[in-house]
Amino acid sequence: MADYERVICVKPEVHVFRIPPRTTNRGYRAADWKLDAPDWTGRLRIVTKGNNVFIKLEDKAGELFAQAPIESYPGIEVEAVLDSSRYFVIRIQDDSGRKAFIGIGFQDRGDSFDFNVALQDHFKLLKQQKELEKEEQDAAKNPGPKLDLGFKEGQTITINIGNKPVKSRPKPSGGGVGGTPVLLPPPPGAAAGAGARVPVIPPPSRAAAQPSQPVQPQSSNNVPAGFGASQGQQQGANLLGGFSAPPPAAQQQQRTNTAGSEWGEFTSAQQSADGGGWVQF
Repeated sequence: MADYERVICVKPEVHVFRIPPRTTNRGYRAADWKLDAPDWTGRLRIVTKGNNVFIKLEDKAGELFAQAPIESYPGIEVEAVLDSSRYFVIRIQDDSGRKAFIGIGFQDRGDSFDFNVALQDHFKLLKQQKELEKEEQDAAKNPGPKLDLGFKEGQTITINIGNKPVKSRPKPSGGGVGGTPVLLPPPPGAAAGAGARVPVIPPPSRAAAQPSQPVQPQSSNNVPAGFGASQGQQQGANLLGGFSAPPPAAQQQQRTNTAGSEWGEFTSAQQSADGGGWVQF
């Protein structure tokens, strides 16, 4: 199966600088470059093919300007400068095998971060794959005892797949007789709600307010001889339920008080008997 190329990072703008030779082993400094006048500007792509990874510098038309094969990161192929996180030094190589070091830089700090992370993730994945391959090779060279889980001849097993008994749930018991639920009375505030009729209790009558005296039975309608007038009046008062007429002396006194007043008796005003048209007050 032929390997295919896979693009893991693309940055549309990258600047390329010619860098002076390094005089010490401390590293490169971007301040020594002509940062305001880059020698070339184009697009950067990081491409993988199998276990190999390349940094390709291309122009806007897609023509290859230079490429740098990367064998390890961090390593001599890609090196960060000492005084900035947006600039790197890469080692490019042509088809004839000639090599040269150039400086690259990004305008945005986020582009340099993506460039760095893409290379780190690729080589971390390669390291994990190599470890897995090594473990498989060690397991093939030193196989352990195999565990035989197969059935021997004539060996059988029994599997009991029984249905669980379904437990019936107890029915909720009502509070009434025979399972009938007891209806609780509504709260006191529910009767006074909207649309509810409030029963009107009539006031007690006057007769109910005053306890009536027991009526004594009479043996005959005629008053026998020797039965005093006072006793007959008392019996008549008992028959009327305690509402007896006032005595004559009290009636006479009431009339006298009314006639002797300044305006006369208004309640008993009647027309004179001789028809004279005068009203006696």
